[in-house]
Amino acid sequence: MLDVGHGHHIYTEQRGQGIDALVLHGGPGSGCLPGHFDLFDLTRFRVTCMDQRGCGRSTPLASDTLAGLDHNTTADLIGDIEAVRVHYGVEAWVLFGGSWGSTLAMAYAQTHPTRVRAMVLAGVATTAARDLQWLYGDVGAMFPEAYADFCAHVPDVDPDPAQTPKRIAAYRALLREAATAQAAADAWCAWECGIFGGSIHDPGSRFGDPAFRLGFARIVTHYFAHGAWFEEDELLRVVYRIAHIPCTMIHSRFDPSCPLRGPWELAQDWPAAKVQILGGTTHSALAEEMRRHIRAATDALEM
Repeated sequence: MLDVGHGHHIYTEQRGQGIDALVLHGGPGSGCLPGHFDLFDLTRFRVTCMDQRGCGRSTPLASDTLAGLDHNTTADLIGDIEAVRVHYGVEAWVLFGGSWGSTLAMAYAQTHPTRVRAMVLAGVATTAARDLQWLYGDVGAMFPEAYADFCAHVPDVDPDPAQTPKRIAAYRALLREAATAQAAADAWCAWECGIFGGSIHDPGSRFGDPAFRLGFARIVTHYFAHGAWFEEDELLRVVYRIAHIPCTMIHSRFDPSCPLRGPWELAQDWPAAKVQILGGTTHSALAEEMRRHIRAATDALEM
């Protein structure tokens, strides 16, 4: 547990030996899982998993207190990564990021380009406004029944996808009130699961835990109501800062949550990056097909 100030303590866990690598989980707010270590050969890599602020085993948890959202921004997370790097004496490391973790990996690398040796990103998310509108608006055309339920929980917001920022803000407000928080979290997470054919009632899923749903929804809406504190298309506009860093981006063509245009556009201005396109709809880094391709990419890294 690393004290990073303002009452936040970050949980990290390390396994393996060799080249330093850091795992940045998705969400934001999902936390790391033991399977994340399997994305690397632990005889070649010393892998650090870090639970981001407010989730996993870090404290305080956003599911327990709104204080878990205080001093919890993208810039704070970038600062936490640097604190972890210094704590473990890492000069520069390989980054793996999945979904939101890919956004955070790129944001960190663009801020500290000399501290990153290479990246492997999966289910690549840019967290641009147009991509948030896709995930919480436009893709509803493919899942109309789930989208109707998602929108019905905030009836004062028009279901038009263009109203996505207002919808996110309305959920965020409900999630901050004790009387409405759990029901709002359940509705939010039912949508997050539904576009992948899952259910919050699946006992085998982390979303089956009401506390996980509450913390996850609070953190996601906190970040996305603020556009993750990015300017529009910021990651794409300043990708030149990391143009020299080797990167493999692995993305499913029909990923319902993150359009392929994101990694494709990044790669056009990132000479050292390549996009590996999978078929199907796989998004999670720990789904079998994605896991195999990520492991192949990390195995192929030459340092």
